[in-house]
Amino acid sequence: MPDFSQLAQAKDSYIYVYDTVLRYLLPALVFLLLWRVCKPLLTFRREPEIWAWLVLESGKKIPITHWENVIGRSKRSDIVVDFPTVSRNHAVLRRYADGSWTVRDADSKTGIFVNGSQTPFAELAEEDVLTIGGIPMQLVPISRKQEKRQAKLRTKAAGPVSTMVNLLLLTAIQILLLLGFLLGGQQEHAQSIALGFGGIMATEWGLLLFTLMLRRTAFEAETIAFFLCSLGMAAIATVRPGEAGKQLIALLLGVATFLVVGWSLRDLERAQKARYLAAVAGIGFLILTLIFGKEEHGAKSWIQLGSMTLQPSELSKVCFVFVGASTMERVVSKHNLWLFIAYSVAICGCLALMNDFGTALVFFVAFLVIAFMRSGSVGTVGLAITGLGFAGVMALRIAPHALRRFATWRHIWEDPLNAGYQQTRSLMCIASGGLFGLGAGNGWMKNNFAADSDMVFATVSEEWGLLIAIMAVLSTVALAVFAVRCAAVGRSSFYTIGACTAASILIMQVMLNVLGTVDALPLTGVTFPFLSNGGTSMICAWGLLGFMKSADTRQNASFAVRITKEGRDTDE
Repeated sequence: MPDFSQLAQAKDSYIYVYDTVLRYLLPALVFLLLWRVCKPLLTFRREPEIWAWLVLESGKKIPITHWENVIGRSKRSDIVVDFPTVSRNHAVLRRYADGSWTVRDADSKTGIFVNGSQTPFAELAEEDVLTIGGIPMQLVPISRKQEKRQAKLRTKAAGPVSTMVNLLLLTAIQILLLLGFLLGGQQEHAQSIALGFGGIMATEWGLLLFTLMLRRTAFEAETIAFFLCSLGMAAIATVRPGEAGKQLIALLLGVATFLVVGWSLRDLERAQKARYLAAVAGIGFLILTLIFGKEEHGAKSWIQLGSMTLQPSELSKVCFVFVGASTMERVVSKHNLWLFIAYSVAICGCLALMNDFGTALVFFVAFLVIAFMRSGSVGTVGLAITGLGFAGVMALRIAPHALRRFATWRHIWEDPLNAGYQQTRSLMCIASGGLFGLGAGNGWMKNNFAADSDMVFATVSEEWGLLIAIMAVLSTVALAVFAVRCAAVGRSSFYTIGACTAASILIMQVMLNVLGTVDALPLTGVTFPFLSNGGTSMICAWGLLGFMKSADTRQNASFAVRITKEGRDTDE
């Protein structure tokens, strides 16, 4: 490892000039970086893709704009056939990678007929006549020539040059952060801190090269994640500099999880199989916590393995998203719906026994998002009842633990040396940091409990300024907005449900972390995704990002979409 001791011998005047320049230069560079990466995510054109037409006997043409489409009388259906003989959700029409189409009955009253024969499922050829509710129609797919033209007209992802410029900006920010610590005289842990930042830089450039090898040029979401990880490493360098290497290992595991999630979503049939494994793992993680976990601050959410502590409920979040997401033909199935309700009840019971108020809120929000996106006529009632039971059981089980948090909420200044100690000190540190911060290692917040995890927003604000801390929050919001925008033109419900649920989890965690720190909400002990110190939290955040990345509908953007020899995106 290199020797950084000579940096500590630099003249005080040089260090002062560097710190002064850094305080004003760093926010400008961060703003420039986030402007470059967030703008494409928030402004790309959402063009509906037309993959085929349904032609009625009258000659009316109904465009098919997804690979999974519900045909029905309901206004929420993808293909609305407004006839009284057609069920609200009558059938599911699905396209595959090779251009073939299938139709499946969705438990309709009158069933579906192909060429006059009733069938629950059938492959459709171009000449076949599909009859739904007595209404005959023909499927007319677009030609290969039209498909190629449509691909050319789609919004393109950022080019490799623009992507590399963004990463060069991020690398410059990371180098400035690192120099701030090395010049600050933290020689005891200088090599550990250098390893942490150097490892992040090597990982991000390695992932970019891998992405370019897959002929993918969009790297905005990953750039935001690495930016947040860099701020998190800066907080660790202040609070627990000896754990920089451990957090780097967590980052590597997180990126691996990100790639595994993306790989599994390249084939929706494979993703469907992964749902069952995820369901077992999600419950298993919580059961392991109940058996082997230790109780801290009223919640039993940690498992001690030697010198390491794990929070398995974080990994259960990724599993829960996998289970909640589903292809359209399974979304409209009542049997599949009730299975998901039963699974949610099981999750509810485990969380209730763990008394983990913060995790309970995050899971509940994820449940509500999935319920909203999956509910139908019968499903609305069932999911609403389940949601009510979920909230009721959680309230009964965690009430003693939660009441202690609520008793302090909005009253922290009444007991600033005891119950309100963490938040009052956090608020004072945020105020002392001002807009531009005090500089690397110059703050007091490092003496506060959980300064690199539950209260990390205050640590970043104090040392690097409120401007950068707010931009970190807004960058997460940009990711969530991007996921919601992609949902409107998503090809598969698996992508839209998965991406929107993952986005809701990230946003909920940011809200609970930041607003809890400043006493706008009760303090729940929830981590800030990518930013907080914690291995399982980091793995979870990258896994959720994989769902959001898979929903990217721009041409050659998502690695979860394969590319043909002609350079077209072909399938999920």
